[in-house]
Amino acid sequence: MAPQSQPEEVYSIPATYRKMENTHILFWLVKDIAWCMVWKPLGLLMVAPTLGIALIIAWRTRAYQSELAHNLAIVFWITANSYWMTSEFFGFDTAQVLPHVTGKHLALVPFLIGLGILAYYYLVQKPRETAAEQVATL
Repeated sequence: MAPQSQPEEVYSIPATYRKMENTHILFWLVKDIAWCMVWKPLGLLMVAPTLGIALIIAWRTRAYQSELAHNLAIVFWITANSYWMTSEFFGFDTAQVLPHVTGKHLALVPFLIGLGILAYYYLVQKPRETAAEQVATL
């Protein structure tokens, strides 16, 4: 007789959270359109709500390691993206900071932090969770 598998855990998002995520996407798109069109005031104005909602979403999902990791990566992605936009708007994107490093390259710091969070999740945390689940089903 084959062992019975455990039912898969369901993660559902409350409607108010879903509305907040959808609003977040709207703000993010407006910010990036403003960047593309070089509408400086609008682009800079949209950083606060875009980043703010990303932080709230990360905080609200902190009980779920996978969701937290991905939402923190998004926070750092928006941070990097917003810094890059700002560097272009104010013309320090091409300024030399170090040899072979310009102002725009500094956006790599938050991008790499976000990537590091995801790498940690997938290389360390998720394998631990999977191992714990396997032990629990024995």
